[in-house]
Amino acid sequence: MATTTTVALRARTAPPQVPGWRAVAEHWMRKYRRVWFGTAISSFLAPLLYLAGMGFGLGLLVDRASGGVGGVPYVVFIAPGVLASTAMQVGVGEASFSVMGGIKWDRIYHGMLATPLGPVDVVAGQLAFIAFRVLTSCAVFLAVAGLLGTVRSPWALAALAVATLCGVACAACSFAYAARLDNDRGLTLMFRFVITPMTLFAGTFFPIEQLPGWLQPVAWVTPLWHAVDACRSLVLGTATPGPVAGHVAYLGAWLVAGVWLAVRVLRRRMVV
Repeated sequence: MATTTTVALRARTAPPQVPGWRAVAEHWMRKYRRVWFGTAISSFLAPLLYLAGMGFGLGLLVDRASGGVGGVPYVVFIAPGVLASTAMQVGVGEASFSVMGGIKWDRIYHGMLATPLGPVDVVAGQLAFIAFRVLTSCAVFLAVAGLLGTVRSPWALAALAVATLCGVACAACSFAYAARLDNDRGLTLMFRFVITPMTLFAGTFFPIEQLPGWLQPVAWVTPLWHAVDACRSLVLGTATPGPVAGHVAYLGAWLVAGVWLAVRVLRRRMVV
């Protein structure tokens, strides 16, 4: 009787079991606390330099020549675009070499999957951490952009959510791609021929209407253009519910597809 009572008491007082995805997210958070300062330049300083250099440098020439873009100064025009592109770059950066490292180099995924954790926990936990990274990076950028006078509407807080969604959606797709590679050559090609062109030609620095007619549909298909367009309308205060909802739905579809592919690739490659 005493033994039964003791077991029952322990069961009532034992701490609740941590969900698998949360344990994975906590692992990445603990790791990030040791290296966060090294990401400050790429995550926080570089986007601000883009905004200052392009917006206040090149922007002076654009404003003098044409009076701005879309009726607003050039720096105000590009600030939402840099916000969205920062989200994409941070998300993809956190779901590229770290994913390959978890499989090929430090083999952290081998250790995780040797426990009761499954591929869904591994993917969801890392994406939760990436969402934190994207959100904090974009929040710092948006706060500084607001101090510089480039934020025209309180709906900019909604733009922060849209940018985070874009970053996580792109991260999920990057995870699925990186998890199937055998070396990092494919990641280098992805950054050179996918991420960089998307940043340049998805409306970040100029309206896509200035692109050749055959290239504009390519820009429309990219998730970054949808994030840029939604963020720009929200930051400038010109947003209407229909288009923004369409952009969010499109980014959500990329997120769902990316998560499904990431889990599928990780399971097929590492689960016997």
